[in-house]
Order: sequence, then C-alpha cells, then structure tokens
Amino acid sequence: MSETDSFIEEVTEEVRRDRLFKLMRKYGWIGILAVVLIVGGAAWNEWRKASARAEAEAFGDAILAAMAADDSGARAAALAGVPVAADGQSALLSLLAADEALAAGQDAAAQDALAAVASDAAAPDVFRQLAKLKLLILRGPSMDAAERDRGLAELAAPGAAFRPLAMEQQAQALADAGKTDEAIALFTQITEEAGVPSGLRQRATQMIVVLGGEPAGQ
Repeated sequence: MSETDSFIEEVTEEVRRDRLFKLMRKYGWIGILAVVLIVGGAAWNEWRKASARAEAEAFGDAILAAMAADDSGARAAALAGVPVAADGQSALLSLLAADEALAAGQDAAAQDALAAVASDAAAPDVFRQLAKLKLLILRGPSMDAAERDRGLAELAAPGAAFRPLAMEQQAQALADAGKTDEAIALFTQITEEAGVPSGLRQRATQMIVVLGGEPAGQ
C-alpha cells in the first residue's frame, strides 16, 4: 500500500469516526432512554409481582386467622372483618361466611351472603355459579318450581362449571315430583357423563337403584 493510499484510508476512517460521534451526540439520548425504560419497566414489573404476592399472602393469613375462631358465629364475624385488596376476594369471603352461617344455623344470613355473590358482576364467574347453585339448593323447597328449574337448567348447561351437581339437583327434583322414569334417565346420564367425580357417580347409581332402575352396565 502506497503512502497516498494509507493517508486516504486514515482520512476516511477519521471522517467515519467524526460522523459517528456526531450521530451519537445527536441521537445517543434515544438509546439511553430506551435502556432506562427497559430497566425501569423490569423493576416496575418485579415490584408489582412482589406487591401482588404480598397482598395475596396477607389475605390468606387473615382468612386462616379468622377460621381459627372457636365457633361458626365468631368465624363468620371474623371473615366479615378481613380487608380485601383484589377482585374476587370479597366474593370468596362471602362464600366462606355463608358456609359458617349455615353451620351456625343462620340460614337467612347464608342466603343473603350467597345472593350477594350471585349478583356481583365483578366476582369471578365460577364464584357466581357456585353461589347460585348453593342458593337454589337452600331455597329449593320454598321456590317456585319453574323458577328453580330455570336456574338449574342454566347451571346444568354444557360447559358450566358445576354442571354435574346441577344435573343431580335436577334429577332429585324430578324424583321428588314423582317423575321416576325421567329422574332415572337423568341419573343414568350423570353416571355416563365425562369428568363426573366418583362420589357423585356413586350417588347417582344408588339413586337409580332406589328408584327401581337398573344401573348402566349391569
């Protein structure tokens, strides 16, 4: 390489370096901002996760403390005082309080708690469905039959969270109404339904026998 070529290459490299420095001075803040945003976003995300975890742990600890009370009435009162900080927590507390009210023989209080969850649009759908089913079971004897049937039909729809349990209530209502053949048919369907818990399957089989039917496969 001649001295002229070497000189030209050095000048070219110097020009490139000068241009790079100018670009960095002009646009370097964008890269710095991007780094700050990435680091800050990661830190915020970790803080948010840690806060949510701490809130969930505090909520769980408060529930355990409430459930450690000596009797159902005291447990229900303690649950009512548990602070909520996230969606769904209030509905969960109401479901637990309803169970304690029932154990204490306070049916009216239990029904009020379940009705609150069933009508709470902010509660998770699975909580609302559970509250509706429990409410239908509690109010069943005193409800209008057609209204109860509509409620159970909704909860027994394909894909519903508590479909098998709702079907059991439907079959029991048919049996109570003297519609034996229809009750046996529905209890049989329960035994053949996919995903039915073994306990429920056994209860359905026993009811088929009690009603004078023949369990499937026998």
